[in-house]
Amino acid sequence: MSLLSAIKSPEDLKRLRRDQLPELAQEIRGRLIECCSITGGHIGASLGVVELSIALLYEFDSPADKIVWDVGHQAYAWKLLTGRNEPFPTLRQRDGISGFLKRTESEHDQFGAGHAGTAMSAALGMATARDLKGEQHKVIAVVGDGALTCGLSYEGMNNAGHSERDIILIVNDNGMSISPNVGAMPKMLGRIVADPRTNKLRERIKGMTFALGGVFGEGLVEFARNVEESVKNLFSPGMLFEELGFRYFGPIDGHDLPKLCDTLRFVGGMEGPRLIHVITQKGKGFSFAESNQEKWHGLAAYDPLTGEARKKSSGPPTWTQVFGAGLTALGAEHPELVAITAAMPSGTGTSVFQEKYPERFFDVGIAEGHAVTFAGGLATQGIRPVCAIYSTFLQRAYDNVIHDVAVQRLPVIFAMDRAGLVGEDGQTHMGLYDIAYMLAVPGMTVTAPKDGDELIGLLRTALAHNGPFSTRYPRDKAPAEPRPASEIPAVPYGTWEQLRRGKDVAILAAGTMVLPAVQAAALLAEDGVDCAVVNCRFLKPIDSVMLEALTQQHRTLVTVEEGTIVNGFGAYLAETLQTTHPEVRVVALGVPDRLIEQAPRAEQLDAYGLTAAGIARRITALQHEESLEAR
Repeated sequence: MSLLSAIKSPEDLKRLRRDQLPELAQEIRGRLIECCSITGGHIGASLGVVELSIALLYEFDSPADKIVWDVGHQAYAWKLLTGRNEPFPTLRQRDGISGFLKRTESEHDQFGAGHAGTAMSAALGMATARDLKGEQHKVIAVVGDGALTCGLSYEGMNNAGHSERDIILIVNDNGMSISPNVGAMPKMLGRIVADPRTNKLRERIKGMTFALGGVFGEGLVEFARNVEESVKNLFSPGMLFEELGFRYFGPIDGHDLPKLCDTLRFVGGMEGPRLIHVITQKGKGFSFAESNQEKWHGLAAYDPLTGEARKKSSGPPTWTQVFGAGLTALGAEHPELVAITAAMPSGTGTSVFQEKYPERFFDVGIAEGHAVTFAGGLATQGIRPVCAIYSTFLQRAYDNVIHDVAVQRLPVIFAMDRAGLVGEDGQTHMGLYDIAYMLAVPGMTVTAPKDGDELIGLLRTALAHNGPFSTRYPRDKAPAEPRPASEIPAVPYGTWEQLRRGKDVAILAAGTMVLPAVQAAALLAEDGVDCAVVNCRFLKPIDSVMLEALTQQHRTLVTVEEGTIVNGFGAYLAETLQTTHPEVRVVALGVPDRLIEQAPRAEQLDAYGLTAAGIARRITALQHEESLEAR
């Protein structure tokens, strides 16, 4: 029987001898590589924290001690060790194990985390609650995988260091977000790691502190601690953490289990804010993931022997690829165009632009709010910034969108990838809210292309528009290969496109729902229902001329959008018509008001009726209702 298969809870882990832990780490890596080769997932970061996960559960008492992980895709090994080894092959599948931390999944998942930077603030909240309630447990925040490029981490550290509460911050330093980390903080961490003199002296002093603490106890080691503090202040770039109020320990080899366990045990016995700097290798133990850390951050199913994808990509390019190539082509025509992303060059397709125009490309790290305000500053000086950020991540910068861009009517273009249903990444990554939140921003142009040609055309329109502009597209293949960007004209501003005429019902479709709407109309025609289909590529402003014509011809308008129906395009259209055409019925089809669990994207679209057959079924039901009402 393997060591891992015998572990049903952290209590089982604690029964192992220390010399068995490296063998367990090897088994965990094998399990992760095997399971993720079938399900896909964020394997790179999790491979890097296998030893850290083991050591945390070996030296602390979860769930009594609160261990809070930042960026939940670090936590696959954590899941294996906290009772989820057996169901782990269901990772990211419908009704299976979440790809991120989830409080409803395990008592050991102290705080749900899909976005970066949350651990420090959440952990401080838990430590404060502990003190208010007079409890005694430990609280540990594990921050890493790029989260130290995120401003929220520093807000939490600033507050925690000032509070002097008993809290441990572990910095998992692997030098990566998805792509290599950027900015001054990663450089500082690199200097700490690279300075052999400082590290050697620090280790000698810390060794003395450990030894004295073990022999004489806490009360007789103050001298050694004072010497240690002096060394840090004189020689260590890590003094920044000290100035923030954290006692600094490190850097520690994150793959040296005995040293990790010793450090956690010793530091855990102290009080006050303290920080352990742990160095890990993203993708550790899997050669493919070690050699290409950006690619292996997260990916679909693969062959574990060759590293090749199980499903070869074929057919049209992805929307992301269309955007990246189109933006790069437009960059040649518009020297004032720049691209901004938040730690996602490859994920947003802007890496193509980066290669072509490195001086006009800006990766700001996991700092979406900064990205938006930075873009606003550029726009005041005649530069045309394109902010390429996932829909779900742009939510973090909503105040910046309003306060720093919309209020000043600055011409910033928001390209929102992963809009709509995103499949296996689940609740935290659904891009379902951008239509609703962008429609609410005064002066914001809100668009959604039906295909790759229209995406490039809308980018052209955006570059000619003097105000904030947004467009959205999904995590999926584009419907077809687009034409060369040079052959694609701008889309006339504020216009819709009527693709089919009909006398019974008008289907007003947005973005990815346009082609399914056309197919639904063909299905309905076979049953004698004659539907008009309109491509509502501009959700705001509405094409008032075409809308007026539609209201003269139809008493039922059916909107279809791949987003929440609460405050979405259908609701916006209904509000628009409420006073001018109260006799017109607007029926909104979209995603209902609920959190969407992980499942393949195609299954999600089918489940919520966002397919040709689903749209046709709903309109057939509406026609039946109306015929009954007319009797």
